[in-house]
Amino acid sequence: MATATTEPVRLPPGTRIPKLIQTLQFLVSNHAMFSTLSRRYDSDVVRVNLPRNNHAVVINDPVLAKELFNTGTELVERPPSGAGSIGEAFGPGSTFSLAGDEHRERRKLLAPPFHGKRMRSYDRIIEEEVMREIATWPEGREFETLEPMLRITVGAILRAVFGAEGPALEELRETVPAMVTLGSLLVVCPPIMRKDLGPWSPWGRYMKQRRRFDAVIAALIAEARADPNIGDRKDVLALLLQARYEDGEPISDEHITDELLTLLGSGHETTASSLAWALERLSRHPELMSRLAEEADAGGSELRQATIWEVQRTRPVLDGTTRRTKTRIRLGDWVLPEGTNIIISIKLAHDSEESFPDAGSFNPDRYMGTNAKPVAWIPFGGGVNRCVGAAFANMESDVVLRMLLREFRFVPTDAPGEKARWRGVATVPAKGARATVHRRTDKPSNDADSLSVVDHSRA
Repeated sequence: MATATTEPVRLPPGTRIPKLIQTLQFLVSNHAMFSTLSRRYDSDVVRVNLPRNNHAVVINDPVLAKELFNTGTELVERPPSGAGSIGEAFGPGSTFSLAGDEHRERRKLLAPPFHGKRMRSYDRIIEEEVMREIATWPEGREFETLEPMLRITVGAILRAVFGAEGPALEELRETVPAMVTLGSLLVVCPPIMRKDLGPWSPWGRYMKQRRRFDAVIAALIAEARADPNIGDRKDVLALLLQARYEDGEPISDEHITDELLTLLGSGHETTASSLAWALERLSRHPELMSRLAEEADAGGSELRQATIWEVQRTRPVLDGTTRRTKTRIRLGDWVLPEGTNIIISIKLAHDSEESFPDAGSFNPDRYMGTNAKPVAWIPFGGGVNRCVGAAFANMESDVVLRMLLREFRFVPTDAPGEKARWRGVATVPAKGARATVHRRTDKPSNDADSLSVVDHSRA
C-alpha cells in the first residue's frame, strides 16, 4: 500500500498541453485519452490537467490501484466535495460527502440491510417489479430496454428502502430518476451552475425537486416512527431510524434523508445501466444467450454470474473513481504531494491484457470454474469506499436476468455494438440497449427458480 514519506516529490510524466485542450480531448475520448498518454510515456501512471481535478495523477495499473484502495484514510480519502463529487447533489449527510471516522461509522450502519439473509428477502420484490414491467413489452418490434431496466431497479430499491407501496412511493418512483440525473450532471459543471437563480435555472429546478423529495421523506419518517411494529420491519428506513452510532447517538433526520436519496440514486441508475449493457451484449452473442437460457431452465446460475461479471468488466458503468492525498505519499515509483487528486481508471484496469487475456473480447467463460476474479476487476471500486450495495446490485442483476431468460427469447442482431454515453451517474448504451423479444411458449415452471441461487457475496 501507499506510505507516508518525506522524500522529494517525484511526479509521473505528463503532457504540457494547455488545460483547455486537454479538457476538449477528454470530452471527446474520455479514458482513451489516458490510454494514449500511458502509451506515449510508457507509464501506467501519468499526469493530466483537467477542470475540478487540476494537476491530477491517473492510475491505469491494477496493482497500484489495489494498493491505493488498501491505503489508510489517514493518508488518502475519497474527496467529499469538489472534483465532481456526487455528494454535492445528495447532500452533506450522504455517504459520498463523509470522510474519516464519520464515513466509517455510517458504512457500518448501512451494511446490514445489503448483506446476508436480510438481502435475500428482497428477491420477491425484484421478481414482482420485473413482472410488472414486462407485462407490456412489445413482441417482434425493436425497443429500448434501458428505461424499462430503470423502472425495474427504481421500483425495487424504493420498496427495499421503504418496505411498502403507496402514493408517496409512486411519486418517488416518477420523480427520483430525473432528479438524480439532473443533479449528477450539474455537479461536474462550473460552480455557477449550482446557484439557485430561480425556477428557470438548472440548479433552481433541481432544488425545487429536492425540496419536494425532502417533504415526502419527512412524511415517511413520521409515519415509520408512529408504526408500533417498526422493530419487526426489514426496510432500510426503519433500520436507519433505529440505528445508533458507537456513542449511542441516532442519525439525524436530515442525514437520513440525504442517505436515502444516495441509496435511491446510486442504487438504481448503476444497476439498470449494467443490465441494459447485458442485454446489449447478449443480443450480439446468440450462442451465449442460448447457453444462459438452458442453464436458467435447469436451475443453474454459474454462467449467468460469470456473464454479469464480464458485462461489468467490459462495460463498466463507472469509468473511474477518485482519491485525494492528505499528506505526501509514496505510491510505486512516485512521490505525490499533499492535495493531489488521483484518478483510478476502472475502464483501463479492466482492459489489462495481463489480467484479462484477450481483454477486448466478451468472454464470460474466463470466470468459469473459479470463485476468484483478478485483482484488476474493480467495477465497484475498493477499500473503505467500495460500493456498500455491491452485493445487492449483483443479486438484483442475477434475478432480473434469470427472469428475462425465462420469459423471453431475444432475437439476435448483427448491428454494431452500441457506443457508450455518459448521463451523469452512469455510462449507458447510446441507443438505449435496443432489443427485440418474443415471449417463450416453452418456459419452465417456477420450480426451477428456487434452484437458481447465487452466492451474491462473491460480487
